[in-house]
Amino acid sequence: MRKPCSVVPVDLERPDVVLSAWRDFLTGDAVGAADPERRVLDLFQDVAATVPAYRAFLGEHGVDPGAVSTMDDFRKLPLCTKENYHRRYPLPELCRGGRLAGCDMIAVSSGSSGQPTVWPRFVTDELSVAARFDQVLRHGFRAHERSTLAVVCFPLGTWVGGLYTTSCLRHLAAKGFPLTVVAPGNNKAEILRVIPELAPHFEQTVLFGYPPFLKDVVDTGRTDLDWAAYSVKMVLAGEVFSEQWRDLVGERAGMADPVRDTASLYGTADAGVLGNETPLSVSVRRFLAAQPKLAAELFGQQRLPTLVQYDPGSRYCEERDGTLLFSGDNGIPLIRYHIADEGGVIGHRELLDFCVRNGFRPGFDEPALPFVYVFGRSLFAVSFFGANVYPENVTVGLEQPEVSARVTGKFVIEVTEDGDADARLRVTVEQAPGVTADRAAVASAIRDALVLLNSEYANYVPARRQLPDVELRDAGDPEYFPVGVKHRYTR
Repeated sequence: MRKPCSVVPVDLERPDVVLSAWRDFLTGDAVGAADPERRVLDLFQDVAATVPAYRAFLGEHGVDPGAVSTMDDFRKLPLCTKENYHRRYPLPELCRGGRLAGCDMIAVSSGSSGQPTVWPRFVTDELSVAARFDQVLRHGFRAHERSTLAVVCFPLGTWVGGLYTTSCLRHLAAKGFPLTVVAPGNNKAEILRVIPELAPHFEQTVLFGYPPFLKDVVDTGRTDLDWAAYSVKMVLAGEVFSEQWRDLVGERAGMADPVRDTASLYGTADAGVLGNETPLSVSVRRFLAAQPKLAAELFGQQRLPTLVQYDPGSRYCEERDGTLLFSGDNGIPLIRYHIADEGGVIGHRELLDFCVRNGFRPGFDEPALPFVYVFGRSLFAVSFFGANVYPENVTVGLEQPEVSARVTGKFVIEVTEDGDADARLRVTVEQAPGVTADRAAVASAIRDALVLLNSEYANYVPARRQLPDVELRDAGDPEYFPVGVKHRYTR
C-alpha cells in the first residue's frame, strides 16, 4: 500500500540558518575552534534534545542527558556504531526532528565493511569539511593567492568522495579563492583530456583522488604530458601510503617539494573529513618513516600510519582500546561514534616534544592542532602463520625501482590452501597497461618488504614460506581490478 501523500510546508527558518552558516564560513578562520570540550558538550545536549533515535538510544542505556555536564560524564556515554545505532533506527529518526527532508543530499559509504550505508547531509554540514580543504589549499598550496585548477578524480555518484569534494571546493571559490573546478571523476581518458586543455591557464593544478588511481593517471600521462609544466599538487584520501610512494609519485608528477605539494585526508562517509595532512604532519611522518623503532614507540606498532591534524571543535576525536571514536555534527549527528579505525590521538605539543627529544626539530610548528593517526581497519589485513599482513607493507615492495615501472600499485592479498591444505600467501598484482612484469622479481620485492617492515612476518612465517605466490593480471582485470570501483586490497 502506498503511503498517503502529505503536505510538507516550506521551512521558513532554513534561509536564515544557511545565511548565518555561510557568513561564518566566508569570514571566519578555517583553523582552530575555541573551547572544543564545551562545544562537544553543547552538541551532545542538542542531539539528545532534537534527534529521536539518539534520545531513544540514551534511554535504552539508562542515560539522563541532563546529568551529563562535564567531560568525565561525556566519556561515560555509550558508544554508537553502525550496528547498534545507525542500522537499528529508521533513517528519518536519525536526523534532527525526525525529518529526512531536513537534509538536501544523500551519500553512501563505500561498503568496504559490508552493505553500503546511507548518510544524508545538508549544505551547512559541508562547511566544516570545506574548512579542512581550506586548510590544505591555503597553508600547503597557497591556493588563496595562486590561480588553481582543481581536478576532482574521485568517482562521481552516490559515493561520498566526488560530489562532496566538488561541493567543498565550490564553497572555497565562493570564499574568494581563485579556484576553478572541473570534475571528470575517475574517467582517466577524460582527466587526461581536460588537463592539457585547461591547466596552461592556471598557475597550478591540484588532483583530488585515491592514491593508486592518481598514480595510474600520472604514469599514463607521462607519455604525452609534461606534468612539471602544470605545477601539480595532489590531495589524496582513502588509503595509507608510504613515504616512498609519495616520493615516487612526486618525482613522476614533477613536484618540487612533496612535503608541501601533497596532502592526505582522513575522510569518511559518516562525517566527511575528520583531519588532514599538513606540512608539519608530513615532515614528522617522514622522520618517523626512517626511524621504525621510534615509530613503534610512538604508535605502538611498526606500521607507519597516516598522520593528520584535526580541529577538535569541528570533529572531536577520542581513542579507546587502540581504536578511534569521534563526535561531530552532520545530517546524522554522531556522538562518540566508534568508526572501528585502528589508531590514536596525540597532542600537538606532545608530538613535537617527542620529535625534539629524539633529535628532530620540524621546520614547521603550525597549525597548533592535535594529531590523529590512523592505521585503517583490522579487516583490511590477512593473517598468515599468525602474522598480520598489511597492504601498506606490500605496497612498499611494489614501489621498489626494479618492479615499480611495470605494475600499477594495485594488488589483492589473500590466504589460500595448496593441494596439501597448507596455507599460502597469494598476492594478485595489476600490471601496468601494455607491459609484462617479472613474476619472480615482484615476489622477491614483496617478500623483502614484508620481512623488513613487519616483524611478525619475519618471525612468525617460516623462511621457506615467506616468498608469496604472485599472480599477474592485466590492468582493469574485471575479477580483481574492475574499473570504476573503489579497490579493496584483501580478500
